[in-house]
Amino acid sequence: MSVHDVDVLMIGAGPSNLALAVALEECGSPEVAANSMIIEQYEDVKWQRNLLLSWTRSQVSYLKDLVTLRNPRSRFSFLNFLHERGELDEFVNLGTFHPFRWQLSTYQQWVADTLDNVKVRYGVRAERVLSVRAEDGTILGFVVSLSGGDTVLCRDLVFGAGRDAFVPEVFRGLPADRVVHSTEYGGRVAGTVGLARPGRPLRPVVIGGAQSAAEMFMALHEDAPGSSPTMLLRSIALKNYQTSKFVNEVFYPSFVDDFFAMPEKVRAKVLDEMHLTNYAGLAEPFLDELYTMIYRQKLLGQPVSTIRGLTEVVGARVEPVPGGEEVVLEVRDHRSDSVDQVRCDVVFLGTGYDPRMPTMVRQLADSIELQNITVNRHYRVDLGADAKGSLYLQGVNEATHGISDSLISVLAQRSADIAGDILDRRAADPGAGHGHGAGDRVRWAGQLSARSVARRGAGTR
Repeated sequence: MSVHDVDVLMIGAGPSNLALAVALEECGSPEVAANSMIIEQYEDVKWQRNLLLSWTRSQVSYLKDLVTLRNPRSRFSFLNFLHERGELDEFVNLGTFHPFRWQLSTYQQWVADTLDNVKVRYGVRAERVLSVRAEDGTILGFVVSLSGGDTVLCRDLVFGAGRDAFVPEVFRGLPADRVVHSTEYGGRVAGTVGLARPGRPLRPVVIGGAQSAAEMFMALHEDAPGSSPTMLLRSIALKNYQTSKFVNEVFYPSFVDDFFAMPEKVRAKVLDEMHLTNYAGLAEPFLDELYTMIYRQKLLGQPVSTIRGLTEVVGARVEPVPGGEEVVLEVRDHRSDSVDQVRCDVVFLGTGYDPRMPTMVRQLADSIELQNITVNRHYRVDLGADAKGSLYLQGVNEATHGISDSLISVLAQRSADIAGDILDRRAADPGAGHGHGAGDRVRWAGQLSARSVARRGAGTR
């Protein structure tokens, strides 16, 4: 068990924090970059780890990588990644702006491996986050307890681990082995096949009408051989994203300034109007592929998979049956306003993410008695005018920074905004950092023992 003393600690080695790490190396001071660390709970970097299917593609241009829109000359670009691997000619010959998702995931691991200064530590989770305060209550920084017993002291903390998975209330009473969220699909789908009753294929039901639900629906035909998955969605049918070039201008990094300056009521109206640019829809080529698959099943006389629109699950339970158990879903058909039953073995949820701030962020806010979590234009949480330590939030600020905040479209510029804010604060108050020597660690330890740490901390992530 050891104590690590850093300037900037980033939780999660996803694209948000990798882009910030690159920005700290390219835009920041070498000293700040060298005293920055990313912690990642897994042993490697994987983008959309459990939906990393061999055929899934990125829905945005490869030019919206971790760095290109900020610095087209960067050695950390996706094109340079392909060049260094000897894969550029073949990719150019594909004639596409949309690489496979696994290619972008491999690219992100490559970026993590080639950082010069920022350290990436794998296989550790942030178990608890506490604030460090001066005697007058000013927040000086944070103490993060890691799985395994180590502790990290930091002045600035950056949360980039994404939102919590959303499981609708109606499914929360089902046994854990009968419910699989899309964020768990890759790691759990093989184990669900054994839930089928003897002598018959798995009967899976997929809930949701967006991209993640449709990807699970398609993948189950291969991962659960012989099955005929059923998809239940509340809308009338599967829809495509709104993708006009005029609409796509809301994903420009420059639009963040426009959106942030809008009155709160206008922001809410814009977010509602832009819902179908990213949510409750699918990429059009994938829609065509799904429709063609079901068409082919019908013409070849194969068991036909089912997509039921205008359908809502209003109850869910497990019942014993000969040879085992099954899940019984009470389903309301909005066409007839009637309720019938769908019996299955396992439910796959493409229900997205909890719209609230992530649990760890909310628990940290409670621990420092922060009534409202508000961020400024540079993604820094308001911790009081005198705060020396700072908390930055990435990917959870749609309400103030627009619908693109949870996407990769603004990664490059957002990382520059945060890196610039970190450096500006150090330039304005160069003595506020806690340093990295043994003497500084002793001083921080003294503050901890003097009860300057808030006793209620943010829990496991």
